[in-house]
Amino acid sequence: MMSLSRNLAALLLFLSVSPLMHSHIFIHAASTSPPITRSRIIFLTGLGSDADYEDEYADSHSSPPELLPSVKTPLLHQEPQLCQYNPCMENQEPCPHLSSKTGCLCPGISGADEPPHPPRIQALLPVSEGVNRGKIEVQWCAPSSVVSQYRVVVEGSGGDALQFGGGLRQGLVGSLEVGTKVCVEAMNSAGYSSPSEFSCKRYDSPQSSDHKLMAWVIGGGIALLLLLVIAAVILWKHQMCQKAKRDSTDGLGNPSYSTEGTL
Repeated sequence: MMSLSRNLAALLLFLSVSPLMHSHIFIHAASTSPPITRSRIIFLTGLGSDADYEDEYADSHSSPPELLPSVKTPLLHQEPQLCQYNPCMENQEPCPHLSSKTGCLCPGISGADEPPHPPRIQALLPVSEGVNRGKIEVQWCAPSSVVSQYRVVVEGSGGDALQFGGGLRQGLVGSLEVGTKVCVEAMNSAGYSSPSEFSCKRYDSPQSSDHKLMAWVIGGGIALLLLLVIAAVILWKHQMCQKAKRDSTDGLGNPSYSTEGTL
């Protein structure tokens, strides 16, 4: 009887303690287990019109957003332009100065620390009027280099040369004989330019050129006259042959005709 009462007391004690243990275990498991997160699924049913978008936005905001127009900035591509610089004209503004002002492009120019390139001689023209009549005008074009002065060297002058300013493109020398070689050299602080085939030219008098042209015209006229004479002789012979054939044909057609006389 005493054992039965003890068992009942132990059972009641176990039943009273078991809810507390279950709650403690559940609280400990909830605190140690990581929180369960669920991904949000967004369903898109389609893109509506602008009016539908404004209605939906008006439900959550007081006014619709201000849509700024997209601004497109055009990209301008400009071709580089060459400077308006003519190396054959006198007293021009140097090309580097033009480039610094306008941003144009200059041809490659060698610096003052190296000898300049040879200039290009244009013409040797005799002066026919004024106080310089009988002299020869030398014309040239500047090289792509820094030039302080030019000098003109005449063949057979004994080394004497005429000097001209760096901005000039022409100069006068004395009278020249036909075939005389004239060279133009450029100068700067580093030295002189070397002579080349385009910086030198031999003088050819316009009178000699006119004489050559006249000789060609006379020779052509004589040749044409000879051709006409030859053509006239050939034509005359052809006509004589045709006439002889006609005469022989007429004689054969007439029996009473004989080359030896009348029967």
